[in-house]
Amino acid sequence: MKLPTIYLWRRFWAIAWPYWRHGEKLKAWGLLALLVMLLVGQTRFAVLLNELTGEFTSALAARDETRFWDAIKTCVLVVIAAVPILALFYYVRDNLGIHWRRWLSERFLEKYFSHRQFYELNANAAIDNPDQRIAEDINTFTQRSLYFLLIFTGALLQLVAFSRVLWSISHELVYFLVCYATVGTLITIYVFGVRLMNLNFLQLRREADFRYGLVRVRENAESIAFYRGEAQELQQIRRRFTMAFNNYKRLIRNQFGLNLFQQAFSLLTVVIPSAIIAESVLSGELEVGRAVQAAGAFAAVLSAISVVIENFESLSRFAAGVERLDTLAGVLSGQPADSAPKGSTIHAQEAPHLTLEDVTLQTPGSRRTLVQKLSIAIRPGEGLMIVGQSGSGKSSLLRAIAGLWQSGSGTIYRPPPGDIFFLPQQPYMLIGSLRAQLLYPNNDTSISDEQLLEVLEQVNLTELATRFGGLDLELDWEKVLSVGEQQRLAFARVLLARPRFAILDEATSALDPANEAALYRQLQETGTTLVSVAHRSSILKYHTQVLELTGNCGWATHAASRYRFSQ
Repeated sequence: MKLPTIYLWRRFWAIAWPYWRHGEKLKAWGLLALLVMLLVGQTRFAVLLNELTGEFTSALAARDETRFWDAIKTCVLVVIAAVPILALFYYVRDNLGIHWRRWLSERFLEKYFSHRQFYELNANAAIDNPDQRIAEDINTFTQRSLYFLLIFTGALLQLVAFSRVLWSISHELVYFLVCYATVGTLITIYVFGVRLMNLNFLQLRREADFRYGLVRVRENAESIAFYRGEAQELQQIRRRFTMAFNNYKRLIRNQFGLNLFQQAFSLLTVVIPSAIIAESVLSGELEVGRAVQAAGAFAAVLSAISVVIENFESLSRFAAGVERLDTLAGVLSGQPADSAPKGSTIHAQEAPHLTLEDVTLQTPGSRRTLVQKLSIAIRPGEGLMIVGQSGSGKSSLLRAIAGLWQSGSGTIYRPPPGDIFFLPQQPYMLIGSLRAQLLYPNNDTSISDEQLLEVLEQVNLTELATRFGGLDLELDWEKVLSVGEQQRLAFARVLLARPRFAILDEATSALDPANEAALYRQLQETGTTLVSVAHRSSILKYHTQVLELTGNCGWATHAASRYRFSQ
């Protein structure tokens, strides 16, 4: 983390400016102009109230009843006029903030889900908790940006308005004020700045890690309960919380020093203005009310000049959020922190068939080579079964075919996305209706209820719709269906989609042989070419050839009709 320099300003501007230039710019600039007008009105009201305070104070000191009550009546009228202006200001500000957040969130989400960036980020150590950055940091960015823009604009207006008042009363107060605020600002930035910004950046990360740990426990509650792993999970959650707790303790210790300085800086202003103009009041040169007016103007101008001091804690947290958002924006824009060197990428080309040509597959980051110089062609109607010992790279090869892993060399020719369908061992269950589950990842509304019920019957889930109240009841299906039911539901998706190629990664591991055979037979009857990772000899007959990964980067091909699993 760095101090708020030009570098940090550029990072902020790169995130903020597109909305004001390309987004809802007419609405945004219109609302901002209205906010500035309301700020001008607020400043004018503040000056009037300061003048009227001095006026009725002088009237009291002079025992002038008529003058006092005239000032009070005028003050009440000013307050009545000011209240709706103040309320409207916050209403317009929050509306502008939420529209900006919506626009910026949509842009980040589009990039997050494009080119499978949400998957790639899992392997990027530079980006922790991207979900929190999108959900919370964008909200903080838009709200705090408007907040600081408006307080700095308000401070400028306040400075101009009250400086004239203060100058007309005492030149000495103005000279002292400028020196006092300048020294205070420099001390705040250079004595407390770097440390607080670093700690705030770390605190955001620690809190996100703690929250992520709790989410993982909730999502994997059943597995943890089966393993009786509560003690270890509790230990990990406590460790994450302890890291957040210890960092926060360091943060509040540093904030304590800043608070000491801020309070001393602020409270001294109660005494100093009166001390400077005391002689003029005591000599009768100034009325008591003018002294009160001078004190109010001094406080207003000081607040305007020392806006950094008063808001430094918030500014440091804001700077940390800008840093996190800028890092995420850079990665989503195609600037990964750890780019693979040239010549170490598996190339992909669209083709009507599925062919691997001289493919060497490595784990992400090129840490380990799994398969070397693999060449194989899967022609339409001639299924491929991939076998091998655990850890030999079977599932990894499917990731390469899907384009998820690219480390290595060679070329993969594969059909367009609409012609190929992947079924992982653990199917993804959407939180939504049964209809949405069956149609996922598409949303073809032309498919009738009769077709959906028929395909449920094909995968031996005939009663599923009636059991859960029809096709449109929304449930968390991962919790209400067994793994075997989920796998059959995944096959129903393939039967509805009718792709040219289906890639199955142990997609029937939780099924009995009868259900497994029925599903494979139905897929084969649709004309879909099957590529399966499996360990059961019973499904060999649905494939034409076998690719055996022998370990140590080796491989061999066999005719499925002659292949025998080793005992």
